[in-house]
Amino acid sequence: MDVSTSEEPTTNPRHAASGRRELRSDDPVLSWAGVVEMEHTPEWSRGWRLPLRRIGLFPGDDLRFRAGMQAGVRVEFDTDARIVGGRAVPVSDDAETQIVDLVVDGRLAGSVPVGASGDFSFGELPAGEKSVELWLPQFGDFRLAAVEVDAAARVWPASPSRRPRLLTYGSSITQCRTAASPTRTWPAIVARELDLDLTCLGFAGECHLDPMVGRMIRDLPADVLVACLGINVYGQGTFTKRSFLPAMLGLLSTIRDGHPGVPLIVMSPIVSPERENTAGASGMSLAGMRAQVGEAVQLLREDGDKDIQLLDGLDVFGPGQAHMLGDGVHPNADGYAHMAGSITPVVRMAFAPAR
Repeated sequence: MDVSTSEEPTTNPRHAASGRRELRSDDPVLSWAGVVEMEHTPEWSRGWRLPLRRIGLFPGDDLRFRAGMQAGVRVEFDTDARIVGGRAVPVSDDAETQIVDLVVDGRLAGSVPVGASGDFSFGELPAGEKSVELWLPQFGDFRLAAVEVDAAARVWPASPSRRPRLLTYGSSITQCRTAASPTRTWPAIVARELDLDLTCLGFAGECHLDPMVGRMIRDLPADVLVACLGINVYGQGTFTKRSFLPAMLGLLSTIRDGHPGVPLIVMSPIVSPERENTAGASGMSLAGMRAQVGEAVQLLREDGDKDIQLLDGLDVFGPGQAHMLGDGVHPNADGYAHMAGSITPVVRMAFAPAR
């Protein structure tokens, strides 16, 4: 669904002297993928990873702010353009430079920084018709105003995706702020390697097993799901040793209600050496929480769910990779690439029987 306050979308000329033109971000020739709902205004558009029309049912300013970030969100279209770029409304006050990736015919063609004015542009592309994806920055406040192509270029809607759908849910370690670029987060790498259509529900600091998030995931299309649970609960004490296991059982059962027979991979926390045997705000150590994630999966399997499986976070990113933790909790760019290499074969094996 779209939340729109704009007039009918139009294609507007821009930079006539440079031989380029703009397509407004709400132009119907552009498809937004990886979103739950769209927001369009007269000046800009952005994807939401929560249902904007019902945002009041998803309390928490931080959760809502993260949901308006563009992790896994891309703008898709077909074109014969030799030049592709765009313009964002410069609203982010993040210290780091935001990056946009260009994917052409399924392959990463380049990464460019967003300038202080909000402009970004890629070098000359090969001639001929091509499918284009603009992957937007996975972190920060990014609002796209327009897509830019050369003036003579044709642009038409991309064909609807027929790829199986990967849905990931987790914390900052799923949103991947410090990944090298939007296509190099671990969810994006897994999706590209396995030719899956990604929806990333990584909410930095905000993976607290919210029942309304569980209901949303239940109702979203998905052919394989990965849920990474625990680290935000450790840090903020959302649950105790008494309540964490029941909360996981409830969330995973709600998700399963909408996805019978779909592979559901539940990943426990990756390594964080200082937290492994130290109780956090939850009163549990990270090792203790990892054990409870495993128990939740075991109990659901014993109850008859044979399509749920545990992925031990230490098998994804363990003590041997601790040197790739930038701050003791979050992997650096190389660390996220390592995570993708560990997760991809697990998703492939879980998903293979259904394909």
